[in-house]
Amino acid sequence: MNDMKHTHEMPDVQSLIDSRNLEIEQVGVRGVQFPVQVQGETQIMHSIGRCNLNVALPAHKKGTHMSRLMSLLQAFQEPIAAHSMLALVKQLLPLLEAPRGNIEISYPHFVKKAAPISGIDSLMDYQVTWNAFAEVHNDHLHAANYLKVVVPVMSLCPCSKEISEYGAHNQRSHVTIEVRLKNDADLVVEDLIRIAESQASSELWGLLKRVDEKFVTEHSYDNPKFVEDLARDVATQVAQLPGIESYEVEVENFESIHNHSAFARIVS
Repeated sequence: MNDMKHTHEMPDVQSLIDSRNLEIEQVGVRGVQFPVQVQGETQIMHSIGRCNLNVALPAHKKGTHMSRLMSLLQAFQEPIAAHSMLALVKQLLPLLEAPRGNIEISYPHFVKKAAPISGIDSLMDYQVTWNAFAEVHNDHLHAANYLKVVVPVMSLCPCSKEISEYGAHNQRSHVTIEVRLKNDADLVVEDLIRIAESQASSELWGLLKRVDEKFVTEHSYDNPKFVEDLARDVATQVAQLPGIESYEVEVENFESIHNHSAFARIVS
């Protein structure tokens, strides 16, 4: 009986007043591993998300309620997509009594691809990050949604091709596309993947037979791209997508003839 009475009277220390008068810009949980459902282009998939959730803490509050952040994540059963991320972050502020906050979920996104000649199926993985922000301004809740994907591709150097009697150096490249979505956008991850792969010297596959390798080698040789070319070509296509408010495109070539990378970035 005494134990029950003690439990009911446990103090809420986080809700105490803090006298140091310092606002904390972000406080929350980071690096939470959590199983997630992912809305793909044609089906719902399963993956493992790495989740960061945080809110701003007003100067007069001693602490935030970390357990509420975890409870919100535990209750999230919707497939990750533009609309579900917005809905999730809009629950964050009233639950934590916070003026602003954000939820970031990163995970490997898998796409089944058929090899270009043999047609054999394999999975390719792409690193995806959804980042949803919310803020209360003039008693109105405003939210924004960002989607980022890292797409590995192949690039072949036009200069090397031009000056060599045979062959040209090539390398794996990463095309990173981050877009800010309009609130009514229905963009899916594959929309961005498709753009990056279509503009590269060649896309990549998880499994290739010899006939496929011959195709990739010759296709990339016929489609050389500087890092500047690839960044501009990808950005041109991204800018035409519906539902985009702004974008950032970065291309990094892991050079095969240097011990450094080449990169280019375009921001709009």
